[in-house]
Amino acid sequence: MTDNTTHFGYQQVPTADKVKLVRGVFDSVAGRYDLMNDLMSLGVHRLWKRIAISLSLVRSGEHVLDLAGGTGDLTALFEQRVGDSGKVVLADINAEMLKKGRNRMIDKGLAGNVHYAQVNAECLPFADNSFDCVCIGFGLRNVTDKAAALRSMHRVLKPGGRLIVLEFSKPTDQLTEAVYDFYSFNILPKIGKLVANDEASYRYLAESIRMHPDQSTLKQMMQEAGFERCDYFNMTQGIVAVHRGYKI
Repeated sequence: MTDNTTHFGYQQVPTADKVKLVRGVFDSVAGRYDLMNDLMSLGVHRLWKRIAISLSLVRSGEHVLDLAGGTGDLTALFEQRVGDSGKVVLADINAEMLKKGRNRMIDKGLAGNVHYAQVNAECLPFADNSFDCVCIGFGLRNVTDKAAALRSMHRVLKPGGRLIVLEFSKPTDQLTEAVYDFYSFNILPKIGKLVANDEASYRYLAESIRMHPDQSTLKQMMQEAGFERCDYFNMTQGIVAVHRGYKI
């Protein structure tokens, strides 16, 4: 990889093109995103998200930024925690995903303390020390410059604030890795073709997971961005991990 290229799944593409390519993937899958999440994970993604919320330590009255918030699963859970005196910003770089999330929150009656922003995680348009918690769920692997994004998240957190990164990661044993690889590259794209009429986007999603930093590498990246007391929690034999770091 050079300074002028980056990975899009297993492909090398011009760095300037990645945002557009990722946008195309999520424009394509937005309409069936929630259904596909349930099918792909057999519903386990809901448990992963609840565990991430618990690890966030978010309390009543706090301000939360839900980055790559998509259709709002995490936002709805955060909203229950912060209550009427708190605030949750549902943010996504993709307008179509953000629209789906906004409509879902309105349908749930969560209009009062949920706000919306179309943002790029690498250069967040919020003031320093704005949030008690920043969460990015299943989105960091799609960011072009992850180090810049982590620095931006650190900047907008208040002292004492927490970063939560919920993301696919590296299985902790060879058997799980072998089964997961077979499923990801042989079954998942076929489900995408059948349900969402889009095999290529789900093949990209499988590839993007493999290109994402493993648990220890991501922990080190968080530390380099200024986070302290960093740790991670494996779930489902490391297929998914929650990383947590603090701004001191």
